[in-house]
Amino acid sequence: MKNTDISFDSLGLRPELLSAIASLGYTSPTPIQAEAIPVIFEGGDLLAGAQTGTGKTAAFALPIVQMLAETTPAEKRRKPRALVLVPTRELAAQVSDEMNRYARRLSLRSTMIYGGVTIQAQIERLHRGVDIVVATPGRLLDHAERGTIDLSRIKFLVLDEADRMLDLGFIDEIKKVAEYLPAKHQALLFSATYSQNIKQLADQLLDQPKRVEVARRTLTAEAVTQAVYQVEKSRKREMLSFLIRKNGWNQVLVFTRTRYGADKLTEELLFDGIKAAAIHSNKSQSIRTRTLAEFKQGLFRVLVATDVAARGLDIERLPHVVNYDLPQVPEDYVHRIGRTGRAGEEGIAISLVSQEELILLAAIEKLVKQSIPRQSLAEFPQYAVRRTVKAKEGKLAKEQAKPKKTEVKAATPKRKKVVPERPAPKTGRRGQRSSR
Repeated sequence: MKNTDISFDSLGLRPELLSAIASLGYTSPTPIQAEAIPVIFEGGDLLAGAQTGTGKTAAFALPIVQMLAETTPAEKRRKPRALVLVPTRELAAQVSDEMNRYARRLSLRSTMIYGGVTIQAQIERLHRGVDIVVATPGRLLDHAERGTIDLSRIKFLVLDEADRMLDLGFIDEIKKVAEYLPAKHQALLFSATYSQNIKQLADQLLDQPKRVEVARRTLTAEAVTQAVYQVEKSRKREMLSFLIRKNGWNQVLVFTRTRYGADKLTEELLFDGIKAAAIHSNKSQSIRTRTLAEFKQGLFRVLVATDVAARGLDIERLPHVVNYDLPQVPEDYVHRIGRTGRAGEEGIAISLVSQEELILLAAIEKLVKQSIPRQSLAEFPQYAVRRTVKAKEGKLAKEQAKPKKTEVKAATPKRKKVVPERPAPKTGRRGQRSSR
């Protein structure tokens, strides 16, 4: 949702950045941009709550790039002055691309650092000098411990998707990274959800932050139409193929819980004649990047992914997201379906829910504070109905096969058991048995 009362011109941005924004087709700031950019320009720390797909990357990238361009470093070789921490490689690539769109307009250099690729190329880029680093915590710490990155000049620290980083267990790495930073720096924390852990992290890393929270009426984007199909676990793949064919879906992002499940489902869809490919943490970064690019180009219909891709995938006008397996963490549902319905576009998010997943569905509905509409297909009766019918049929068949008690009594009447009497033993005097 755009903020029609505020323009980018009124936010105090430089002409070069306004030109970059215009070239991207943006006419007015989103609510998070209108709220956060002035706060960042003021120089204080920020705790921001914003859903995925609300334009929060530009909310911190634009003011940071402008303020970095206003000062020239004393050193001949550039050292990082802004650090953006993100939870996944995909999000690192997305944020880095957007940073570069603005940074190159003001002759600033940005690079990304993450695991799964050779570290030597990253070392060489850092050695040449950069102004902005977008990194995942683990690989950044690797560089810091090797001494291949100097974080002592950092002026801006951004924790993007902070809730996801905590979900992935990066809390210790984030705290260690903070130890390498100078005491005086501006810290910005962005999170789609607020938990007790997020509040504790903010207390440790932020200094009297201003709090900005937008679009919190519902956790899920209003432009996304959600639906639940209750189906037997063994028929999920069959239903998915049916929905893709029946509705003519040409671009579908499907989430599974495990890497094995992603590969297996991909093979089954290919067997069904539906072009598909999978991305997960077992795939190299080069393969994941190429696969995502091919999906965006429409070279295949279905991209099957684990939660490694739940955040950071920026697919323009992605129409459909399917939860083949519900996530164990309810917040991941919000980020999964946030891949569609972005930037004002409409989207559809469907969840295939087996009976074993009803408890996960209840947790998700509690988080989003709404009941997700149930839908059904005549070709796929709900498991509750099917099992009730089976139970009734089984009980009836059992009763029909069981012989009646009256018939048993008539056919085999009880007979009285006759026990023959045993003769008493002969005894001699004093009651002893006779030896005769």
